[in-house]
Amino acid sequence: MLRSTLIYLSKADWARNMVMNWDFAWRAASRFIAGETLEDGIRAVRQLNAKGIYATLDHLGEHTTTPDEAKRATQDVVAMADAIHKAGVQSNISIKLTQVGMQVDEALCAENLQCILSYARQFGIFVRIDMEDNPWVDRTLGLYRKMRQEYGLDNTGVVIQAYLYRSEADVAQLEMEGTRVRLCKGAYKEPPEVAFPKKSDVDANYDKLTELLVDACLAHGSTPVSDDGRIPPIPAIASHDPERLAFAKTYAQSVGLPKGCLEFQMLYGIRRDLQEQAISEGYPVRVYVPFGLQWYPYYVRRLAERPSNVWFFVSNFFRK
Repeated sequence: MLRSTLIYLSKADWARNMVMNWDFAWRAASRFIAGETLEDGIRAVRQLNAKGIYATLDHLGEHTTTPDEAKRATQDVVAMADAIHKAGVQSNISIKLTQVGMQVDEALCAENLQCILSYARQFGIFVRIDMEDNPWVDRTLGLYRKMRQEYGLDNTGVVIQAYLYRSEADVAQLEMEGTRVRLCKGAYKEPPEVAFPKKSDVDANYDKLTELLVDACLAHGSTPVSDDGRIPPIPAIASHDPERLAFAKTYAQSVGLPKGCLEFQMLYGIRRDLQEQAISEGYPVRVYVPFGLQWYPYYVRRLAERPSNVWFFVSNFFRK
């Protein structure tokens, strides 16, 4: 019930307008968000790199509603690629397609995505296309394939959500194509017709998809993370669940996948202990570093994923 309510609130304009005017809300959110500016994001990436951690930088924002908004968001992502190159940091980029025009016009979104990938490729920067809720999955995968097949832009990959029934078939097809996949559980409220309603079923499917991704990495030559930290291997296991991480490590070892070919991804400000443990064991770790003014939807979805964080929010309320 709490998770459903929080996911609803993450999309509610009235709630966003109210909460973003509360100073204490930003104080609570800043634990999970690097700051409001690109400079804040690069600073956080430098700090992570100093600890041996790679990053993926995300300028928060989604569901633009006009061509001008989508174009500005595209220019912001291009500026991220430029900043990563100039700073020489070990980071790639994450974007959402509704941020760069998918909701406005698919042709416009394709044009903007091509612009981003072409610019980033000249610096050897990988761009991960984040997955949004179920209505956007086919269109997201379609544009991903369009970039690769029609324009030869292979510096990109996608996210697959383990709670969707369709994800096993999607992963099987994507791995035939050599796709770099970030595997997550899923952060949206989906109907039982399209997603596993029970956590135990999501966990079981997550492990099954992990096996498929590890096998695909072996089949495609076990390419490790690049030396500059910008190009990830095929499997990116994005989880803060110790059991899922342990399963991935055990399975990869059982089939002989080198540690450098299995990347673990976690969120900024969450489970630093697990990040440090994976690094100490010799695995590459990448932290998702969000920044920007549009932090509200991202933050509320983090509360929905980890209800224990609600107390952190409430405690800040009483400190205001």
